[in-house]
Amino acid sequence: MFVSASTRCFADLDFWQALQQIHDLEYDKVEIWMDEDGALKPSVVLSDIDAFVAQFHEATRMSPVAFTLAQEISITEFASLCKLAKLLKVTQIVIPSSPLGTPFNSEIDRLKEMCKMAATEGIRVGIRTEKGHLSEDAHTAVELCQAIKGLGVSYDPSYFLTHPESTLELVAPHTFHVHLRDSTVQQVQVQVGLGEIDYSDIITQLSKENYRRALSVEILPDRLGTDHRALELRKIRMLLDSLL
Repeated sequence: MFVSASTRCFADLDFWQALQQIHDLEYDKVEIWMDEDGALKPSVVLSDIDAFVAQFHEATRMSPVAFTLAQEISITEFASLCKLAKLLKVTQIVIPSSPLGTPFNSEIDRLKEMCKMAATEGIRVGIRTEKGHLSEDAHTAVELCQAIKGLGVSYDPSYFLTHPESTLELVAPHTFHVHLRDSTVQQVQVQVGLGEIDYSDIITQLSKENYRRALSVEILPDRLGTDHRALELRKIRMLLDSLL
């Protein structure tokens, strides 16, 4: 396992400034957050992937470990994203599952097509566990993984604090990626050390499944000012490093 940070932590900044902020906080691996309503729009990036690759290599020496999408993209755009991932040696793409109410079989068909496409480039696909989507229920997320070859879960423990141990045991065998911040049942984000996230237990359970991928720090920018975010990113990096 290794520690990375998501550019979502500084999503209110220019993308290239966000990269610099994360590098200055002594991270050497980065998760790239893409949001059509944000600083790094997938439609813009995917319109010229060679230009993005060149600019990324010029801007930083950090290793990109994952692309994470805020919204669903078309299958044509997803094909381009897989090509971009291959060029940057990114092996993980995290996508949102469909909204609650979407027929289960329709979601299986959609995800199967994406997983098949990604597999040809040697890339894993994970669905985020998040509220308002089919994956907000851990059992549903796991059922999707069981039904679709090559699909995994991008596990966010902040949303499962009412039953953290049983949920982690359920999703750990299917986990391809992890998003971390400190949280309580009442608040999805609190200062590191004031929450209920058991980082040690997460690492222990994932180790049992031979998980060797990212523990990606994802601070939600609308809940903390820039200076406080930098402090939280330092604190959680040091904490995770001490546990690994």
